[in-house]
Amino acid sequence: MRVLPRRAVAGLAAVTLATPLLLAAAPSAMAARNQGQGHHHDPAKNAAKLAAKLVKSSDGKEARSHLKKLQAIADANGGTRAAGTPGHDASAEYVYKLMKKAGYKVSYQTFEFTYIETLAEKLSVVSPAPREVDIIAMSYTTSTPVGGITAPLAAVPAGTDTTPGCEAADYAAGTFTGRIALVKRGGCPFAAKQAAAADAGAVGAIIYNNTGGALNGTLGDPTAGRIPTGGVTQAEGEALAAQAAAGEVKVSFEIRQFNEKRETDNVIAETRGGDPANTVMLGAHLDSVTAGPGINDNGSGSAGLLEVALELAEEQRNKPADKVRFAWWSAEELGLLGSEDYVAKLTDAQKAQIKLYLNFDMIASPNYGLFVYDGDDSDGVGAGPGPQGSAQLERDITDFMDRKGIPHEGTDFTGRSDYGPFIEVGIPSGGTFTGAEGVKTDAQAAKFGGTAGVAYDSCYHEACDNIDNIDMKAFDVNIDVIANAVGTYAHDLSSLTKPVTTVPTDGDAGSGGGLHDGHDHEVTE
Repeated sequence: MRVLPRRAVAGLAAVTLATPLLLAAAPSAMAARNQGQGHHHDPAKNAAKLAAKLVKSSDGKEARSHLKKLQAIADANGGTRAAGTPGHDASAEYVYKLMKKAGYKVSYQTFEFTYIETLAEKLSVVSPAPREVDIIAMSYTTSTPVGGITAPLAAVPAGTDTTPGCEAADYAAGTFTGRIALVKRGGCPFAAKQAAAADAGAVGAIIYNNTGGALNGTLGDPTAGRIPTGGVTQAEGEALAAQAAAGEVKVSFEIRQFNEKRETDNVIAETRGGDPANTVMLGAHLDSVTAGPGINDNGSGSAGLLEVALELAEEQRNKPADKVRFAWWSAEELGLLGSEDYVAKLTDAQKAQIKLYLNFDMIASPNYGLFVYDGDDSDGVGAGPGPQGSAQLERDITDFMDRKGIPHEGTDFTGRSDYGPFIEVGIPSGGTFTGAEGVKTDAQAAKFGGTAGVAYDSCYHEACDNIDNIDMKAFDVNIDVIANAVGTYAHDLSSLTKPVTTVPTDGDAGSGGGLHDGHDHEVTE
């Protein structure tokens, strides 16, 4: 297995875990039955029954009511549900109360983090030909003065270099002093690029994408920022580099960000029954970016989980043999902070009890693709396979979709959503995703419908990611995937040990995982 790098977040204060995690396990349902205290137990049959019931009862229209509530919460709180804001607090309270009323054991897990809010992100060419350029401030960047700075541009030669701007040798002596460095993405974390540029005397850094779409990134740590840093598209970066090669280019550059220590909460809910030694876990991040209400990203995954969890609570006749735990993470958009904090506080014994983790982040993109995380690395791109059992999770999802005649393709484990911390400690992981700012291909338009040459979600990380930014067909499909998984694994984990036949798909790093590169928590190239 290719181990993904830890995303350590320096400066976070240690706090006591509020969630009553896996306490001493009670005798399992299986053991009780074996002792003559229960009825005949057929895990596969019970799993099939519960899965079928949940798929039938879990409904996109019902889940949309939760999206409407999240939209109303954002509307009442400055248009955002970002971690550390009243909008997120109200979102967490909404989920908490519904799950508590449904009979789950529910708790908040509180942790401290560095809240950031972008105050300015502006870039314009002053000469030779004035024009405006869209730029996105990187999380944890330092700030320019109010009004910005004006300075010449100095481009790091890209060519065939696979690590442009990562080493001191990439910066010719004296060339970058007092200038703004223009660096192509690739080969090392953004923090390393801006640090190398700062060492060379640069007063700012602009990193341009090496693939389609906007470049949202993070320096990964509140202490990492050396110089103001932002991201631009590949097309803009290449155009600026060509101009700089032809003669001096002077730019006006303003990147400003506010930050302070705040607290926020994950919401953790689990069934009161079920064997803790066989815990099935599913999660979605509840926070939005500060720029908008985050209804697709990730109200969709949050609402999908909530809908299935509430339906599971209604199925009193078929109580789960395994413990089922749901998580709504906070501060995902700042670097997976909620899920990182949760996993970091698990003991080894508690980690061993979690038999699988399924993640649902953006499951209703308006120009969607239907992507399943590539647990066995059969597509051979990006990160390697997930921990043992991840291939089986992928197969179980794709088999379900195949039975329903639903097209799908693989997506790479990039480590840029909340499955990352679970994979890093060896917990089998999987899930689905419908695309972010990446552009749909002709082949994907033929397969899934929609429009080729257009982003899967054109409102990704924007104020327009609202209640109208949802495709109900994609939403319904993914809610069914969640329902089938919950129903199946609540009674039967045997598929996790069944061999998998490797079947490559059309998926690549750009079809799914590459789209998550846009999440603010991207720190690696």
